[in-house]
This record gives sequence, C-alpha cells and structure tokens, in this order.
Amino acid sequence: MLDGPNLYFPRPAIKLTVDVAGLLALPQERAAAAAGRAGPPGAPGSEQRRRFVTRLLTRLVRRVAAASGVRSLAVRSRPGPEPTQVVVAYPWRRLHAAEALGRAVAELAAVADAPDLAERVEAAGAALRGVEPGPGPSLPVPRIPTVAVTGTNGKTTVTRLIAHLGRRAGLHVGWSNTDGIYLDGELLEAGDWSGPGGAGRVLAQPGIELAVLETARGGILRRGVGVAHNDVAVVTNVSADHLGLGGVHTLDQLAEVKATIVRITRPSGWVVLNADDPRTLAMRRQSRARPFLFALDPDAPGLREAQTEGGRAATVLDGDIVVLDHGRVDRLLPVLDVPVTLAGLSAPNLANALAAAAAGIGVGLPRQAVLEGLRTFRPDPALNPGRMNVLDLGGRTVIVDMAHNEASLHALLEVARGLRSPGGRVLAMVGTAGDRPDELIRSLGEIAARRADRVVVGEKERYLRGRDRADLPRLLREGASVVGVTDVPVHPTELAGLQALAAEAAPGDVCALMAPAERDEILAWLRDRGARLVDPDELRARVLALRG
Repeated sequence: MLDGPNLYFPRPAIKLTVDVAGLLALPQERAAAAAGRAGPPGAPGSEQRRRFVTRLLTRLVRRVAAASGVRSLAVRSRPGPEPTQVVVAYPWRRLHAAEALGRAVAELAAVADAPDLAERVEAAGAALRGVEPGPGPSLPVPRIPTVAVTGTNGKTTVTRLIAHLGRRAGLHVGWSNTDGIYLDGELLEAGDWSGPGGAGRVLAQPGIELAVLETARGGILRRGVGVAHNDVAVVTNVSADHLGLGGVHTLDQLAEVKATIVRITRPSGWVVLNADDPRTLAMRRQSRARPFLFALDPDAPGLREAQTEGGRAATVLDGDIVVLDHGRVDRLLPVLDVPVTLAGLSAPNLANALAAAAAGIGVGLPRQAVLEGLRTFRPDPALNPGRMNVLDLGGRTVIVDMAHNEASLHALLEVARGLRSPGGRVLAMVGTAGDRPDELIRSLGEIAARRADRVVVGEKERYLRGRDRADLPRLLREGASVVGVTDVPVHPTELAGLQALAAEAAPGDVCALMAPAERDEILAWLRDRGARLVDPDELRARVLALRG
C-alpha cells in the first residue's frame, strides 16, 4: 500500500507484485488462447512474452475492476524486481476495496489461461461489490510552505541548511532527516525520519511556518511521499548507492524514483535541480513547476535555457555565489564567506549551499535571511553533525564524515588532501554498510588506496545487514590490492580505527574518517583528548595559506 505520491502515480496507489513464472513458461498455443487483446504472446521465456504478460496483467486488473463496477481505472505495469515478476499499480480511494481487488487479480493471474476466465472475472467482480470499502487515504495536505529534499548525497545537509535559512528569517521551522525530527533546532525524536512518517510528524507540529522534509529513496518505494504536494522540490544529485535494493538496479531507475518529488511540486512553485548532473537536470521536464537550476559550472547545460523558460539559476562566478535571472546577475556573497564549503575546498558542500540558497529564495525567504543563513551555518557537530566536521588534535587534523559511498568518499578525500600541510599525509578509515553490492565495496577500498597514504578498515557491526562480518573487510582489502596496497589493518570498530590512525599521525597529517556508525563515540573520544573544532575563520586562513 503506497499511501502517498509514488513512482507510479502522484496520489496513493496499490502496488501488486505478481510472480508470473507460469505465464512466462506457458506453451505458445495456451498463451495465445489467453491473449484476448493483449497481442501475440511470443515464445516462452522471450522478451516478447514478458511484454505480453505485462499487458495481460494490466488488462486483467481493468477487467476485474470493471466487473466490480469501476468504470475507469488507471493501471501501470512494469517489470518487477525479479526476472519472473511483474508489478501492477493502480490508484486507490478506499483501502479495503483496493486491497481486495489486488488479491482477486493475483488469484486470477494464476489461472489466466483457463477457458472459463471470463466467468471467473465476473464472479470476482461480484464478490468485490460486497466488500466493505474501508477508509480513504490520510495523506497530509500542507497548509504551510513545504520544501522536499532528495538525492543520493547531500540531502541531509541541504535539509539542515534550508531550515537554518528559515530560522534566520524568524520563522518557526520544523524539519525531518536521517537524524530525527526537529522543531526550531530542538530534537523532538531521534532516529531516521527521512520517510513519510517524518513528514507527517513535522506537519502535525503546532505553530510551524515552514516545513523542510528529507525524502529518501526507501520511503518513496515502500510507502510513497509523505505529503500531497510541495512548494519547492530539491534534487541534489543521482549517483550509485543502494542499487540492487527494492527493484532499483540502475542509475536511471534510481533517478526515476527520486523524481517523484518534482512531479508533485505545485505549478506556482520551484524545482531546484543540479544542472551538473544529467539525470537530475532531465527531471525538469517531469514537473509543471518553474526550474531553479544550480551548478558549480556557470556554463553548465540548461542554465541559460532555464531562464528562457521563466526559471532561474544559482552558480559561482569569480568566486561569488550568484543567482542568474533573465540575464541579471545577483551576487549573493563570496564562497569564502560560506563556512559549509570549507573555504571552497568541498565542491559537494558548495553545491549544497547553491541548492539551499535556491530553495530558500524559491520558498520566499528574504534575501538577507538567505545571506545570513549561509554565513552562519557551520559544518560542526551542533548544526551539521557528521558532515565534514573538522577538528584539530594536537596539530593533527581529523575529519569526521558520514561518507558511505563512492561519491562521498571522493569528496572526503578531496578535502583531506586540501587540508594536509606540505609533507603531510592523508590517513583514511574506510567502511560501509553490508547492503551494498560487492563491486561498490571493492571500489571504496580502491578509491581510498589510490588517494590516501594510509588506509585502515573500521568495522561496522551494526551495519552488516545480512552479511558475514568477514565479508566487508575482505572486499575492501580486495579493492585496495588493485592498486598494490596490501597493508590494510582491520579494526573492530570505527573508534578503534581512529585510535590507530591518531597514534600513527604526525602534526600536519589529516585523518579522514568514514564514520556513519560511531559519530558520537568518536567526537566524545576526541573531546576527551583535547581536540577542538577548527573555527571557520581559522580554516579559511589555513586553506588560503596552503593554496599560496
């Protein structure tokens, strides 16, 4: 049951996953007898047969619905997560009736070649007419400005940034993300609330004037988006992560899932899209809202075109964050004055700042509030915990980050290399969750070995997700060995990995930590040993000095 906008429809829908192995293997003459208007069935197991079975199920849903008295029902079908599955989806208005329709279709699919199928369909329709319809959807309809944020990397940072901009405008702001539900900076409930449950909880808070909702892939697939619409949708990027889960095997499929939020943006609103990412840029054609594109490259495809379509663009010109509007250039502030960018070292966080600025302007925040918000949002454990938190431990730099995939590891190591002193080293602790494909895990080991001077593994027992404990270190080591790095110690926890690196590090070195599991323990250990957060002004001076 998808109780919000989803991959198939911009409103609640039932998603029926049917095992069609029998229909795929059915002899051609028997399949032809069942074809009706579904077209030629093709040979057993062929691609033509798969398309035939998909059409057959679509028609079956409509026939059963018509027999129950539903004159017109929108139905969408597609290949399922497994080779012998087909997914059929249709909107619902009354829950029990919609679920009963799904069960009836599933039963009939098993006998789709029966000679008395028409009689069975009529009988199923008659039975459905006697089903108690059940409740309607309880999908929240926002009555305040609402921003939805999705993407592969950066969505939590962008959510926090937009909320911070709103608070600088004097608004009461509620937001949800992978850390919890917040109201005006106070944590109401910890946990991963980046799904529809978090959206509902935020919108139920009394007195809020702006809602900012992180919207993750998993929630969209399992239940749909948690609101009927949004005023601004932000898509940060689409890169390899969570592939192979929930029937999503390719980047194009992942982009299709994430585009759900732009399809429900109000026509008077804005879709804030990364023009440096082709899959994200293409989403502007799926929305009725105006495009507000952002890109690190001022010549990125789409920026000029978006303005001719009534849109805007946010980018960087001569070291300044600017907004382009029909040829007019509004210079907001220098990149060096935006702490979250780490004095421009962090390209992903610069992109996040552009996205947040665009969303803030799009949702109607005053220009001055946007500027003040960008100037005062620091990448520290208070405002952005676990995202490029930079500390000094007796002359050794430690970066604590939630990096968990290839793109985020590249970003972490880029910052680490930019902060090391002349002659200093980069020491990296790597690791990720067990629900990633083997090749991605190997890739993390290879990336770290190529770009760091020392690599260790910090195990994440809470994130094994069905794997044997030895699998992750083995795969990471295999990746490192591709570039000839074989000395990769394994430590039982992230904290133990940091402790080992800190013991090896010398002044001027940088320890870069992929630490999604033990962020709090790591920060506590560092504080106990006198580590201090690096002030943005100090970081800026350091970066400028290192750049000469």
